[in-house]
Amino acid sequence: QVQLVESGGGLVQAGGSLRLSCAASGRIFSINAMSWYRQAPGKQRELVGAITSDGSTNYADSVKGRFTISRDNAKNTVTLQMNSLKPEDTAAYYCNMDYTSATVPPKRYLQVWGQGTLVTVSS
Repeated sequence: QVQLVESGGGLVQAGGSLRLSCAASGRIFSINAMSWYRQAPGKQRELVGAITSDGSTNYADSVKGRFTISRDNAKNTVTLQMNSLKPEDTAAYYCNMDYTSATVPPKRYLQVWGQGTLVTVSS
């Protein structure tokens, strides 16, 4: 069973910072990409940013220059550093992983989601 466990959400004032972490565990052979999504009340889930196995990143236009994704391949973790937070960043944040399982035979292009962590930015 592969799991993602997120941590680091909370309440912060506008202009403040938060760091979210996501740790993967289970029968993982390799991780292709790890991503962060968010879903605000009444809105669809949207991609915040992603990081591939070679460290390439991409971000939603709304967070470019404010959010940074990093990963530790040895620990199977990904971090989302969020700076200059705005009230419109308020949402549940979800970690997503695209991976190959450590099974025989291995299964590629599998996806798993974390349980989500709530970020609230007050004005």
